[in-house]
Amino acid sequence: MKRNIIAIAIVLTIFGCQKSSDKYASSEALVANELRMPTDSTAVAKIIKTADMRFRVKDVQNTKEQLSKTIKAEGGTVAEFSIESTIQETDKVKQSTDSLKEITSYRTQGYLVAKVPSERLDEFTNTIAKMAVFVDHQSMKMDDQSIAYLANKLKAQNRVDAIEKINKVASKKSANVESSLYIKDDYVDKRIENMQIDSRVKFSTITLNFYQDNTVKTMIVANDNLYDYRPAFINRLWLGIVNGWTIFKEIIIAISNLWMLILVGIATFFTIKYFIRKNKLAMDEATKSLMDNHPNN
Repeated sequence: MKRNIIAIAIVLTIFGCQKSSDKYASSEALVANELRMPTDSTAVAKIIKTADMRFRVKDVQNTKEQLSKTIKAEGGTVAEFSIESTIQETDKVKQSTDSLKEITSYRTQGYLVAKVPSERLDEFTNTIAKMAVFVDHQSMKMDDQSIAYLANKLKAQNRVDAIEKINKVASKKSANVESSLYIKDDYVDKRIENMQIDSRVKFSTITLNFYQDNTVKTMIVANDNLYDYRPAFINRLWLGIVNGWTIFKEIIIAISNLWMLILVGIATFFTIKYFIRKNKLAMDEATKSLMDNHPNN
């Protein structure tokens, strides 16, 4: 009986170890499938290409339309674009009394950022070069992200293993929950970083700057110089005479309103003049009297 119990215990132990081994293998396979990567640490080539071009064209707007069609045909997308015109010089020439001829010289430039399949990047740049009058600048940069990509995958796998070990701990302490959440968030960050690398590897970014020769445009605009709208000289002279007569009459009216002050001023003037003359006569008489009484006379 004792022997049978020992045999049953050995069988259960072997069965439990096999089940645990199968569960660990299943978990490892699940991790590999989750990460979409082989279980080895071999780095897969992840080359990110970026290009930059500056070139001169005949017409910026037409070139922008051709570029959009070409990018779409290559299976790419336009991420950003803008067209800007900068005035270089402007002048206004008098055309008539109420109109001017405006002459403007301006420079138009275009800016476009596109994403095109990496395998079509060289052909795409060659197509653009054919659109240009001439190319000022052209460059391409290759950035190898293979090691960073592999590091993210391995770190993500380590985080999955850590989460499994934390979950095996039969504890409901908040520290374990917080650690599990932190590791899961970090795992998601590594996955997203690799997704971004995959996207940048698949689609290359190219920046295009293009411009055209200065354009001169003329147009008739309203005359905004108010001096030109004044009447002719004869009319202005007559208006000046009339306006002067009006001012003179207003002065007379203003003086008439001050008649009392004027009278007081005149009276004051003659009074002061009278006393000054009286004092002068008195002084003359005193001087004459002194001279008459002098002993020498």
